[in-house]
Amino acid sequence: MPLYREVGVVLRTHKLGEADRIVTLLTRERGLLRAVAKGVRRTSSKFGARLEPFMVADLQCYEGRTLDTITQAETLGSYGPPISSDYERYRAGSVMVETAERLSEGGPAPQQYRLLVGALRTLAQGKVPTELVRDGYLLRAMAIAGWSPGFEECVRCGAAGPHTLVVVQLGGVVCEDCRVPGAPRLDPGSIRLLAALLAGDWDTATASTERERGQAAGIVAAYTQWHLERGLRSLRGSAAHPVA
Repeated sequence: MPLYREVGVVLRTHKLGEADRIVTLLTRERGLLRAVAKGVRRTSSKFGARLEPFMVADLQCYEGRTLDTITQAETLGSYGPPISSDYERYRAGSVMVETAERLSEGGPAPQQYRLLVGALRTLAQGKVPTELVRDGYLLRAMAIAGWSPGFEECVRCGAAGPHTLVVVQLGGVVCEDCRVPGAPRLDPGSIRLLAALLAGDWDTATASTERERGQAAGIVAAYTQWHLERGLRSLRGSAAHPVA
């Protein structure tokens, strides 16, 4: 059975038998990988802690008929402990890895891999507010997947902004002439925040108010779940801010 090396971030794990785990990873070259890590639930395991959610590892695996097997793991990014030790960071990280898995189901996704690793690193460092890291990741992940939202010109007619009406189903802001019934109107600062999150402009994003972050979070959650076509389990309650 051929051996190979790969670099991946652990998305989730679940138990297999008495001592093993099946580990789901997003890898740099192969996309999603589900592999068995034998004996990692034993206290004597040499690399069990390296295969926990949010960890980035250099792996050696061998190919199997149904599932590959991880034989070695060396830590490249120890983001699991600082994320898992804080409840809000853990919730945000869970949203991110679930989204990454859903967006990477079709094969290799090197851009999604790089984005996720960078976002988990930022989340673990704790220098940027948790909700901003989460929402910035979601917007950019959707953009990489081909669903880039528009927060400047009207997404229906192209009229120059600024606009404050948002229609998730159309992909961003609309002008007064293109408004649809029920379209929420956001504060101008919330629109600036959404554009900053999409661009990775942390200086502008961190200068936002709590109200602006709440409005932006509601739009990001709705936009993400609209395009994924079914809800994210880990997002329930994480961004449930009303848009008013």
